[in-house]
Amino acid sequence: MSSLTDALAPYVADGSVPGVVAGVERGSELEVVVLGGTGPGGPPLRRDALFRIASISKPITAVAALTLVEEGTIRLDEHVDRLLPELADRRVLRSEAAELGDTVPAPRPITVEDLLTFRSGLGVPPLEPGTLPWQRAYADARLGGDGPPGSHPVPPPDEWARRLGTLPLLAPPGERWLYHTGSDALGVLIARAAGTSLGALLTERVLAPLGMVDTGFSVPATQLHRFQPQWQGGAVFDPVDGRWARPPEFESGGGGLASTLDDLLAFARMLRRGGAPVLRQETVTAMTRNRLTEDQRAGARLFLGGAGWGLGMSVGPDGRYGWDGGLGSSWRNDPARDLTGILLTQAMWPDPTGSPVTHAFWKTVG
Repeated sequence: MSSLTDALAPYVADGSVPGVVAGVERGSELEVVVLGGTGPGGPPLRRDALFRIASISKPITAVAALTLVEEGTIRLDEHVDRLLPELADRRVLRSEAAELGDTVPAPRPITVEDLLTFRSGLGVPPLEPGTLPWQRAYADARLGGDGPPGSHPVPPPDEWARRLGTLPLLAPPGERWLYHTGSDALGVLIARAAGTSLGALLTERVLAPLGMVDTGFSVPATQLHRFQPQWQGGAVFDPVDGRWARPPEFESGGGGLASTLDDLLAFARMLRRGGAPVLRQETVTAMTRNRLTEDQRAGARLFLGGAGWGLGMSVGPDGRYGWDGGLGSSWRNDPARDLTGILLTQAMWPDPTGSPVTHAFWKTVG
């Protein structure tokens, strides 16, 4: 057995995860490991198994947005008001714990770059859900992001944006890193900019050029036999014929995609090899540069673990970049070593720092 198999097999054997599909590519050499099955007593996993990739959707949405920036359809420094008028004339809570009516005017509008860097003032603060008045209002609005993807139905994009616009900002634009919501808002904005759905835009700009034929916001009926049930704490959280078995009302740029190992390898290679045929090299360089101040990184430590954030993904101090999906997936590129690592499982992470199997994977990859 390979060292990667040795590292991952114990977590399948003890039931921590039903199975894993993992790939590590060093230069042109690819190692793939497939272990376990779809669940207790289920059939063995295959390399082409489909998984919910959750927040690995974020960098894919960011890449689609940056194709629009490259062609001049949107600008990083432009205010979102033109395409997201629901977020114009923002007000900001006096403090994170303030009641919703206790606000002051925002010092400036939100920009497209604010959405990409998660510094729009909108997002999920690192506290237990429902702790703050803002969190309770966010949860009541059913906007997604306050629980695992698929936890509850989310309204269609226009209604989603209307509801988001009823909430004040948690922080002034540009001041604080706050998780998730920026990607969903970015998805609505770029779909409006292109005059199409987010799914159609992702297909045109990213998925089709890279041959990512299995990536999307739902799984076709003809491919459900490859789709995996989602597990949480030993029970099925979302079955094969659950929320991903039909097109959603809201295509979540922050967490809604399903994909495969080989599709994600194609995406990772595109970035690792300079962006062609999707992006220019200078755009990849800009995307994978940390944009956060030291104070902002410190405030985001629960999610980022000391890493920074570029345009739609984490950026480590060692130059690694990528992101993770809380439903059981992890991806990083290491440009210094010309390396990509991808781990896909069906078991939801117990907390934002990952799970024992993800830690074992990255310890082995190095």
